[in-house]
Amino acid sequence: MTSSTQQASPTNGAPLNVQDVGPSRGAIRFGVFEVDLRGGELRKQGVKIKLQEQPFQVLQILLEHPGEIVTREDLCQRIWPSDTFVDFDGGVNNAIKRLREALGDRAETPRFIETLPRRGYRFIGPVNANAATTPADGSLPTAEPHTGTRSNRTLRIGTFVRLGLAALLLAVVGFTSNQWWQHLRGRGDVPQIRSIAVLPLQNLSGDPAQEYFTDAMTEELITELSRISAIKVISRTSIMRYKKTDKPLPEIARELGVDGIVEGSVLRSGDRVRITAQLISAAKDANLWAQTYDRDLRDVLALQSAVASAIVDEIRVKMTPGEQAQLHSWHRVNLKAHEAYLQGQYHLQLEGEAVFKEDRAKLAAIEAEKAEHYFRQAIQEDPNYAPAYLGIWDVLQSAPLPWRDTVPRGKPLLLKALQLDDSLAGAHRAFASLRVHEWDWPGAEKEYRRAILLAPSDADAHHEYANFLAAVEGRTQDAMDEYERAQSLDPKNDHMAEAFYLARRFDRAIELYQSQAQSRPNDIGVHNCLANIYALTGRHEEAISEWQKMAGILEYKHLSEAIGRAYKRGGYEKALRVFAHQLEASSRSSYIPLPFIASIYGYLGDRDQAIAWLQKAYEVKELDSLNEPAWDPLRSDPRFTELLRRVGLPT
Repeated sequence: MTSSTQQASPTNGAPLNVQDVGPSRGAIRFGVFEVDLRGGELRKQGVKIKLQEQPFQVLQILLEHPGEIVTREDLCQRIWPSDTFVDFDGGVNNAIKRLREALGDRAETPRFIETLPRRGYRFIGPVNANAATTPADGSLPTAEPHTGTRSNRTLRIGTFVRLGLAALLLAVVGFTSNQWWQHLRGRGDVPQIRSIAVLPLQNLSGDPAQEYFTDAMTEELITELSRISAIKVISRTSIMRYKKTDKPLPEIARELGVDGIVEGSVLRSGDRVRITAQLISAAKDANLWAQTYDRDLRDVLALQSAVASAIVDEIRVKMTPGEQAQLHSWHRVNLKAHEAYLQGQYHLQLEGEAVFKEDRAKLAAIEAEKAEHYFRQAIQEDPNYAPAYLGIWDVLQSAPLPWRDTVPRGKPLLLKALQLDDSLAGAHRAFASLRVHEWDWPGAEKEYRRAILLAPSDADAHHEYANFLAAVEGRTQDAMDEYERAQSLDPKNDHMAEAFYLARRFDRAIELYQSQAQSRPNDIGVHNCLANIYALTGRHEEAISEWQKMAGILEYKHLSEAIGRAYKRGGYEKALRVFAHQLEASSRSSYIPLPFIASIYGYLGDRDQAIAWLQKAYEVKELDSLNEPAWDPLRSDPRFTELLRRVGLPT
């Protein structure tokens, strides 16, 4: 079942003026209700309903603009004079509450008054401004006899004559037929929208335990829109920062650099789900489109496709035939499998967030175990549910294990996901990373390009492809273009520090990495990159400090202290020698990336040991990214050149 609340109302969006309601009409009717504006009364089937003055004023204002947004500020200005000292927010909330009680309306499933978070309210019921007063017995009103001087047929003929003359005039002044039709529809001034942010949908269930479902609906809508190359869609990682924010929409749009905002709500009840979505022009802060969808949960993929299609149609962007086919290629889902998958995704995201917390290892392991459990449960419920296989792959590759252990377990899952659904952009992106570790460089690039083709607005795909181009292929300018694209798609997270690092623009990289270290002090990757830059640029004390921080975050307190003592007693070279020996010892009992040990020997100037550890990494296929700055101290060594040749990279 689909119902809509378009901006165009039964009165064509024209405000209702109190003076326009003639004495013979006397009321505005909606459903079984009627409002006598002059008498200040609300009646239901002819029976007067008690309604206080302020709720009645709110109703009157909403009825003046049916189908349009009335902001809370507008209500405050109309109802309370500027010199009145009251709690405006509390007053508006109370008035809306009383009005809904009188109408028997609910905020979660509105029939008349819709709440638009952070914006205001809208009257969505059908309004008849020229209705006769409903008889007290509740029967349908009797139609009044026509009293005009011309017949309906004459009016229709006059209308067509005027339209014909208008068409001729428009043709003379150079309008195309399409422009003419848009002009008649009132859509000729729709602002151009080529970039969109889908704000976190609001959970209307009243149950905090349903937040995971609402967040999943937000992410799936972003995924659907991200398939379309003609529009830029902001990534989930940026938009989730605006969850439950009170910032005005124009401000959010400016921060994200978008033309349009999509916001809405989700209400789940049993096996039904209702999504209400609206599209807002950032330039005009005006509602362009709104619609409500009510579906069976098994049709949730069709629901997301329908919402995305409606938005694309409204902003009139062109889609390729492939994008059109992909957007409309949906199928019913197994409810239990889908539910388990969404739970798995929720815990996988918590696992990703855990790496920035103090008890990172413990928390990440707990969430990863939960995520894998739910993904496997989804596969048990439906062995043909492709996303669940990809979910397990994501869990495996995020674990602190060498690729030689991950690939045998994960590769069959990845191949299965692609076999079941070749349109999964995330699966192609994952397969690209697998190809990198197999030194299949052409195959990796092919998969990255395929992933971006399927999801042009996937910031992660652009970033990972940029890493491949810079750290593997050495194609710095191509990589920079991809990093900048990722940054524009995910503006609330930094993608350029790594770009500048790999391009050897160290001053810019340091500035951005230091900013990241302040906001994410437990991110070991940030500290390691800073340490690498400081080591390469001769800032030895700062390099040692960053490596100590990294060791401390990894709960290697003894290693951090040993490095510090060695630096104080014997200087930089002594500290690096101790660091390297400690890493060697630890690698016998726990996983330490072999290239990392090699890089410390490289900074130390011990090329023999550095090449020896790189050779070990080569033997277990743990060697990639040989164009990154960490290997600059070894680049002139013929043995390093030979390693490049053996893995198939340009020398």
